Amino acid sequence: MENSHFKAIIITSLGVLLMSFESLLIKLTSIQVLTFSFYVGLFMFLSINIILFSTKQKKIINVYKESLKPIIICGILFGISNIFFISAIKNTSVANTVMIFASAPLFSSLYAYLLYKEKSKKNIYIASFFIFLGLFIIFSSQIGGGDLIGNLFALACVNLFALSFVILSKYKKANRLAITAFAGFSITIISFAFVDSFIIDNKTLIILLLAGVLVSPISRLHMGIGTKSLPASEVSILLIIETLMAPVWVWIVLKEVPSSSTFLGGSIILLTLLLNSIYLIKAKKAV
Repeated sequence: MENSHFKAIIITSLGVLLMSFESLLIKLTSIQVLTFSFYVGLFMFLSINIILFSTKQKKIINVYKESLKPIIICGILFGISNIFFISAIKNTSVANTVMIFASAPLFSSLYAYLLYKEKSKKNIYIASFFIFLGLFIIFSSQIGGGDLIGNLFALACVNLFALSFVILSKYKKANRLAITAFAGFSITIISFAFVDSFIIDNKTLIILLLAGVLVSPISRLHMGIGTKSLPASEVSILLIIETLMAPVWVWIVLKEVPSSSTFLGGSIILLTLLLNSIYLIKAKKAV
């Protein structure tokens, strides 16, 4: 394995691992979804633009001008998706949310076909069947229960995320940090329009600062750097780190135990993604 390739894996893994703490930080607050979203979006917008300014300096305006269309479209989609993610974490278990979010490849394939007529290979259809089976198990046991609304938020989140990812794949030169910064701006504006209260205590402020200034921007920075030189199949495997670790942090700190249906459905989804990624890596090496 080349040194640069190994370095990209380490950098991406650190970014994904750091991102896994986001769910815990959301769970640690008792404020409303839109209040949380407003502050995190604001802190994310400011902190990422500081990173951009420190690296691009006077060229920061050009970064936005050169890719204005994908930045606006994907930034808005990412922003709304993030609000749905926070809503999901607040209304259902972290395990449910991240397991449903892990189904993103299924919806990415769907939107790639609908938007750009990109036909999926046979392995995607097989993987989609098992991912759908896992989702069905998670949802079916919670129909009529309190977790259902949270699961629906998670499903809306993963759909918008997958859609934005597919659109972004056509704009490879668009600056990923600028898109994330605009996502923070979108979150702030949308939340500001509907939020009932901006009042937070000092403990909540510290958590929001951790989420918006450290965890979100630094994790995205690492992932943005690392994924530039990694194939999608390897990135998919590394993203499983977040799916596995997010429920672990919440279990350690808050003793939130996933339901048996989440364990079963989530295991099917994770195993499917792992096997599909391994297949893609081997297929690429065989070419």
